[in-house]
Amino acid sequence: MLRVMARGASTRINWVTGLIGRLSAWLVVALVFLTLYDVMMRYLFQAGSVALQELEWHLFGLIILLGACFTLQEGNHVRVDLIYSSARLSDQSRRLIDITGTLLFLLPFSALIIWTSIPFAHDAFIHHEMSPDPGGLGYRWILKAAIPLGFALLALQGTAQALTAFCELFDDE
Repeated sequence: MLRVMARGASTRINWVTGLIGRLSAWLVVALVFLTLYDVMMRYLFQAGSVALQELEWHLFGLIILLGACFTLQEGNHVRVDLIYSSARLSDQSRRLIDITGTLLFLLPFSALIIWTSIPFAHDAFIHHEMSPDPGGLGYRWILKAAIPLGFALLALQGTAQALTAFCELFDDE
């Protein structure tokens, strides 16, 4: 019963992560077109925009923060491949490494970033923080709020993968 619930939760988390990953992919497309427009305006018409340049950086930050959970889901994240990809490791050992890595490293690190970045985003919201540059963007709290959101999604996806690995560990028995 517990494994069925864990698999159901993992499936729902994977669905949300896939949705977030597709959103991040569309943000990449938007960033490419925005950058193309900005470069053309700057070099062809000598009409640059601080706001557009800042928006490029904001989109880039969102892509990284939101795309991290999808990268983890797809297995394209950084891990200790020297140990993990060893031919001597069984599937059970790899699952144990995944569970241990998630519990000892990913979840505590994500919790630390979430814990320390929430006041950072809150202060930006309370003080109506905006760009110090003339013509820059306002509403910096949106980007700063993406930090705890991105790490919460990363922790959620890590939890889903640990649950899946845990279930598969007992399915092999």
